Amino acid sequence: MIRFNGHGVWAIYRFEMARALRTLWQSIVTPVITTALYFVVFGSAIGGHMNAVDGVPYGAFIVPGLIMLSLFTQSIFNASFGIYFPKFTGTIYEILSAPVSPLEIVLAYVGAAATKSAILGLIILATARLFVPFEILHPVWMMAFLVLTSVTFSLFGFIIGVWANGFEQLQMIPMLVVTPLTFLGGSFYSIDMLPPAWRTVTLFNPVVYLISGFRWSFYGASDVGVGYSLLATGGFFIVCLAIVGWIFQTGYRLKA
Repeated sequence: MIRFNGHGVWAIYRFEMARALRTLWQSIVTPVITTALYFVVFGSAIGGHMNAVDGVPYGAFIVPGLIMLSLFTQSIFNASFGIYFPKFTGTIYEILSAPVSPLEIVLAYVGAAATKSAILGLIILATARLFVPFEILHPVWMMAFLVLTSVTFSLFGFIIGVWANGFEQLQMIPMLVVTPLTFLGGSFYSIDMLPPAWRTVTLFNPVVYLISGFRWSFYGASDVGVGYSLLATGGFFIVCLAIVGWIFQTGYRLKA
C-alpha cells in the first residue's frame, strides 16, 4: 500500500516558502511596486481622460488584467526557478532518490509557487484599492479564478524549469511568449474595441479567456462567456498536468 509522504511534501513546501521570505524584495515588493506604477500611469493619468469601458471606469477596468499579468509572470517564475535550482546545483538527484513520489514533488513545488502567486495577487488587489475604487460582484468566483490560474501557470512554470538548460532559457518563454500574449489579451482594453478582423485573431489568444473570466468575477462583464474561460483554464491545466506526468515517467531532463 502506497502511503502519502506528508512530511516530505511539507519539507519541500516549507523550504520554497522560506526562500520567498529570504528574497522578499524580489518576490513581493518589486511586483507590487511595478503594478502600482501601472495604476498611476494607466489608471490615474491616462484613465482620467478615457471613457468607461463596458460601463466600468477605465482605472477599475484594468485592475483584473494587471492582477492576472502578475499572476502569470510570478507563477511561472516561482515554479520554474524552484525546480531549476536543484537541477543547477545537482541536489535534484537527492530529491529523486528520497522517499517522495513524483506526485508529492509536484504538489510541494507547484503548491508553494501557487501559494506565493495567490498571496501576491491578493496584495496587489489590496494595493489597487489605494488608487481606484472598484467592486467584486462574485468574490467566490474571483478566488476560484485566482487559485486555478496560479496553480495552472505554476505547473507551466514547473515544465519550463525542467526544460531549461540555462538561466536564459528560463526567462525566454515568459518574456517572449507569455508577457506579449498578456498585453495583447485584453489587460488594458476590451477586445470589442478592436476591428472585427483583429477581434477574430485575438480570440485565438488563450490569455483572453483567462483575463475575461477574471474580469467577469469583478464586474459581471466579459469579452467571452465565463464558461469558455473556465473551459480554457481547465484545459490548459489538464495539458500541463499530462506533460508533467510524462516528464516523470520518462525522466526527461531530470535523470540525464
